[in-house]
Amino acid sequence: MIQPTTISDVQEIVRSQPRIGVRGGGSKSALHRAAEDITWLDMSSLTGIVEYQAEEFTFTAYAGSRIADIARALAAFGQYLPFDPPLVEQGATLGGTVAAGLSGPERYRYGGIRDFLLGVHFVDGQGNLVRSGGRVVKNSAGFDLAKFMVGSLGQYGILVKLSFKVFPQPLAYLSLQARYLDLSQALEALIRLTATPLEIFALDLIPEEGGASLLIRLGGAPQSLPPRLQRLQRYLDELPFRAQALRVYQEEAEAELWRAARHFSWAPREHLLVKIPLTPRRVLPLERELQAQGAMRRYSIGANLAWVAWPTHEERLDEILKGLGLSGLVILGQSQRCLLGVHSGEAFAQRVRQALDPLGKFIR
Repeated sequence: MIQPTTISDVQEIVRSQPRIGVRGGGSKSALHRAAEDITWLDMSSLTGIVEYQAEEFTFTAYAGSRIADIARALAAFGQYLPFDPPLVEQGATLGGTVAAGLSGPERYRYGGIRDFLLGVHFVDGQGNLVRSGGRVVKNSAGFDLAKFMVGSLGQYGILVKLSFKVFPQPLAYLSLQARYLDLSQALEALIRLTATPLEIFALDLIPEEGGASLLIRLGGAPQSLPPRLQRLQRYLDELPFRAQALRVYQEEAEAELWRAARHFSWAPREHLLVKIPLTPRRVLPLERELQAQGAMRRYSIGANLAWVAWPTHEERLDEILKGLGLSGLVILGQSQRCLLGVHSGEAFAQRVRQALDPLGKFIR
């Protein structure tokens, strides 16, 4: 393990080593495969905010910066990262979060990490420093490599510096839990909610013993929340199928609901944690397979993403995802591979790798 402290260090390491992997805060264990021929770069010393323009709602920081530190700096000006990054308390970094393409439940309201990433500096496979994008919101020209680096898993280059736009932090939150007799009812309620103008911040579907729950988060000015909650409750009451029970969460109890979602405290540590993009209409076929295998699961971001705690080897889940035409990324746990299911676009990815890493130094 080599720990660079400057961008020049990263460039020199890339030029001198035949095979390279990157580690940030170590929060995503499944993405760090052990292999004798790989030199691992520990980016945890390449940290700090380079520039923060609070009045412009933008900042630039080194890739090894822990998101917890960034969040504290933003909070001093009443701002935050709206894509709601997960695994913050476990040490997640800016670079690792971008490379893994991870956003949290509030992506439902404002969009994912790709929507807030303005620009990147990265070191390519020949040790060159490449810049894409910028530090201002209105900046676009040519092929947007910055956005392309989201979810790239380090296969095109080593992120060293990143620029983001941010938003004002909501002053207050409250959440409503709606319990239903079965998952299909909860899913139909979720689908209908996605078509309403209720300004929902997060919308998750959680299978439970004997039914399922929706968790619905509202955020904004404190005085606006009670009337918005009443409108939400009225809407749910007017659906053809009514919830068995409604429960309102506020303050610390409410915050803990979403903290558990962002940090996956519901998932057993000995299980693999797998991210599966999907759509609400594809939930039920996947749910039948996951339930039969005894996997714990949570459908987040309006059921456009499944988080699955998989209890056995990844081969069976790989078969299930391929059969359903879905892809998966293993984030946590001991797995022989991190990519599961169907992954399209490999021909294009190969062309980009050939351009940015012609010697094949970065691990796939």
